[in-house]
Amino acid sequence: MPTLLLVRHGQTQWNLERRVQGHTDIPLGEAGVAQARALAEELASETLVAVYASDLARARSTAEIVAQRHGLVVEIDPRLREKNFGSWEGLTDLEIAERFPDARRGHWGDGETTEEVSERALAAVAGIVALHPAGSVLVVSHGGPLRALLDHFGIEHGAIRNCVAFRVEV
Repeated sequence: MPTLLLVRHGQTQWNLERRVQGHTDIPLGEAGVAQARALAEELASETLVAVYASDLARARSTAEIVAQRHGLVVEIDPRLREKNFGSWEGLTDLEIAERFPDARRGHWGDGETTEEVSERALAAVAGIVALHPAGSVLVVSHGGPLRALLDHFGIEHGAIRNCVAFRVEV
């Protein structure tokens, strides 16, 4: 039975500014690198059989820091990307409210739907589980896909903080 360690990438400057990142490829900030190093230390005694990440730099870099500690190479899967928020990307909540007065929570403008994100994240994880039917696998992704995965597995989660691992027995 595989164990998935589901992790949101380390902090970025846009996280600090509360900007919608989506598919915009923002790198880790200094704090994010430190968070990833702390995660690597936390998972040092974990026997990982594989590490997977979104193709976006913030997730990929987080995964690489942990994988290096385990002598593993990160497998990239673009299906683990954050939701595409379309014209909302790069904006703060206040800017969205000003520019898109009809915007409402749960409706993400001209980007992807929550269902589309869930579908691709679940397909990615199904593929990972098929390749690794036993052992612990680290999956580094983003808030949107992780919410979908945690909800699917019935895991209570609240806010999904940077570099916090959720353990899921599949």
